[in-house]
Amino acid sequence: MANVLVVDDDGHIREVVRFALEKSGYAVEEAADGAAALEAFSHRPFDVVVLDIIMPELDGIEVCRRLRQVSRVPILFLSSRDEEIDRILGLEIGADDYLTKPFSPRELTARVKALLRRTMPHEKQPTQTLKRGPLCMDIERHQCFWQTTEILLTVTEFAILRTLLNTPGKVFTRDELVDRAYGHGHVITERTVDSHVRRIRKKISDHGGDPVETVYGMGYRLREEM
Repeated sequence: MANVLVVDDDGHIREVVRFALEKSGYAVEEAADGAAALEAFSHRPFDVVVLDIIMPELDGIEVCRRLRQVSRVPILFLSSRDEEIDRILGLEIGADDYLTKPFSPRELTARVKALLRRTMPHEKQPTQTLKRGPLCMDIERHQCFWQTTEILLTVTEFAILRTLLNTPGKVFTRDELVDRAYGHGHVITERTVDSHVRRIRKKISDHGGDPVETVYGMGYRLREEM
């Protein structure tokens, strides 16, 4: 049974989310503010965090930033605002997905399920390790390395880079990367994909690498030569 931490200062929202997730078989713990969320996370592990952005004192952006310092737990942002800048800001600091209020409980459950599917696969992949030059990904352990340095990726970043590394040199459109990372039928803007790729490149370039290449007007590919 997966454990989900639901963080929102609105008790009604927490109740709706808890009901939907528990109905689908998940164990749910609630936190009414950012400080309580960090306290809960320090005492027990969670498999997914559903995190409201707009909260008093300690907002979701800051909670996400602090969680990313210690964990790669999948984070799904909730927000009452649909401005693209909010979405991009959340993804830039390490969130994996974004849902705008009001939302369908069924959609929320589907998003949580998709995040868990990428981190807790029920079937082993045919190839457990992918490697190209100094870039190596251990699929089973969900680890990525540039030479001997581990690159800490979120589950969405990991899924995108794994897709590129599976077929070096092949150009993937943004829509194809969305399908591989989120699953079919997921509506994600091109800027959201660009945000994830930008974070991947920044994390690897900090250690001297640049394996992802932009193909203007088309998408992205992994360099065949590194």
